[in-house]
Amino acid sequence: MIKIKKGMKALVVGLGRSGVAATKLLCKKGVKVIVTDELNKSDLKEALEALDGYSYHAELGKHVLKNFSEVDFIVVSPGVRLDIKPLQHAEKTKIPIISELELACQFISEPIIAVTGTNGKTTTSTLIAEMIQAGGKTAFLGGNIGVPLSDYASRRDKCDYVVCEVSSFQLDTTFSLKPHIAVFMNLAPDHLDRYASYDAYIQAKLKLKLNMTEEDYVIANLRDQKLMGLLSGCPAKQLYFTSDSLLKTPAHHVEKFQGAYLETPTTLHLMASRWKDHTFDVKPALLRGLHNKENMMAAMLAAKLAGVTNESIQKVLVSFKPLPHRMEFVARKNQVLFYNDSKGTNVHSLLRSLESFNEPVILIAGGRDKGEDYGMLGAAIRRHVKNLILVGEAKEKLNRAIGDFSETFLVGTFEEAVYLAYQKSRSGDVVLLSPGCASQDMFKNYEERGDYYKRIVNTF
Repeated sequence: MIKIKKGMKALVVGLGRSGVAATKLLCKKGVKVIVTDELNKSDLKEALEALDGYSYHAELGKHVLKNFSEVDFIVVSPGVRLDIKPLQHAEKTKIPIISELELACQFISEPIIAVTGTNGKTTTSTLIAEMIQAGGKTAFLGGNIGVPLSDYASRRDKCDYVVCEVSSFQLDTTFSLKPHIAVFMNLAPDHLDRYASYDAYIQAKLKLKLNMTEEDYVIANLRDQKLMGLLSGCPAKQLYFTSDSLLKTPAHHVEKFQGAYLETPTTLHLMASRWKDHTFDVKPALLRGLHNKENMMAAMLAAKLAGVTNESIQKVLVSFKPLPHRMEFVARKNQVLFYNDSKGTNVHSLLRSLESFNEPVILIAGGRDKGEDYGMLGAAIRRHVKNLILVGEAKEKLNRAIGDFSETFLVGTFEEAVYLAYQKSRSGDVVLLSPGCASQDMFKNYEERGDYYKRIVNTF
């Protein structure tokens, strides 16, 4: 781990949000900064405008190899692959490579609540921050959620808690993060186009616990037995959440259970020796699906550890609105319900989304393949999906894996997929965009894909 000091020389690789925030923080700390990006000046107009007034040197349009070996350390943005030649060259020459998250952690002393996992991170992180604020304390919400942690580290005004969504890409080059509360939502195959194996992806996630001590807390999904096994040696005190009833939970876990569980389909029960037992009513909640019950339980445990009252937690549970592109209700058209789950970019997320509906589903899926096994969707497709509409680069692979489990259509354009879904729908049906794939074959990101879906639906 490198200790960052005034007068050092740093290279920032990638001028996205993280790169811009890292550059600002480094400049404020008196570090000499070079920024590099393969995009040219015209493509980076917004980023360069944000850095107006800061003193740095830019190498744009390509990476210059010598810059990767003539600095004290390199800050790499999460969207930049670590196997590009210049970074491999830097590694060989023993230049430290760190994430923007690692950079920020060196300048943050407030307690950090860090949330990781394959799915549910953003909703859970946002719930935690809102619960803390509802309880009368202040919380900064950032990290992988869209606001870099370096933005907070640059601020003079501080908060009671820093709530940080953490991705595997960030953790790859993070070494000193020490959360006071670490929340592990779940583990499922994802980003296998970037990691050598599923185990390599898991090991990146588990770096979140490396610096934790017995003074800290881990909140973990008891249903994820692989995750539970990997956390067994962590010295931090552990709390669990599970969407199973305790009657379905292994006996040795029931005996020592500390956490929250699904008491009924509409109630969440808190049972831990440090607090009085309490039942939360989520029947009026706007969040839909069993996976969102898990998000709620994880958030309420973190909020309780932060000193938030049951009353404040209850208030947020029932008032919280689904975030954009995450099982977002779009519209009702002729008694057909349209949902936007564009953030559902992996098989595990798609599976949980389908399980949220009892109504017949017309599913729009497909996009850029991430190396996952689509075959595990078969039973859920057969049970929930009336019509399956496949689009994008992965449509043929999806069709081979799950095309026989529903009436399936392969289409050429995204517009055609949405129009066909509406054409096939009848009163009482759900049209669900939950691609199970990345978006970059047709869109810049999942947000653009979801927004386009909503625009089309609102023309009906």
